[in-house]
Amino acid sequence: MNWMLEGLASSVPHTRDVVVLSSDGLCMAQYGTDEDTADRLAAACAGLQSLSAAIATEFPHGDGRMKLVVIEVNGGFFYLMAAGAGAYLAVLADDDVDAGLMGQGMRDLVARIGQHLTSPPRADRQVP
Repeated sequence: MNWMLEGLASSVPHTRDVVVLSSDGLCMAQYGTDEDTADRLAAACAGLQSLSAAIATEFPHGDGRMKLVVIEVNGGFFYLMAAGAGAYLAVLADDDVDAGLMGQGMRDLVARIGQHLTSPPRADRQVP
């Protein structure tokens, strides 16, 4: 899946890191970053998507699910997009990124490989 993430990074100038994560914060794929950074980003995203879902429940006509979170910080942007049941796409980008192009690129990637990004819920294991 990493080559598909590379496609997003190469099609949207100023993209730094791309990570696919499960809803419980496990890195499933990455591009542009090392494993430690991808793991930290995935863990942070798990908390962020949980907070976003809590906020989403405050909209009476919504379904309570998070679609997209964008955070602007000094030095760049962070994007987190729902990418299927239990999976998310996270991107770090520099200040000069085209926000519209990034949103479109992320939506296109999720639409193309959404089934591959889905992370099924973990089954509880019974200890004998």
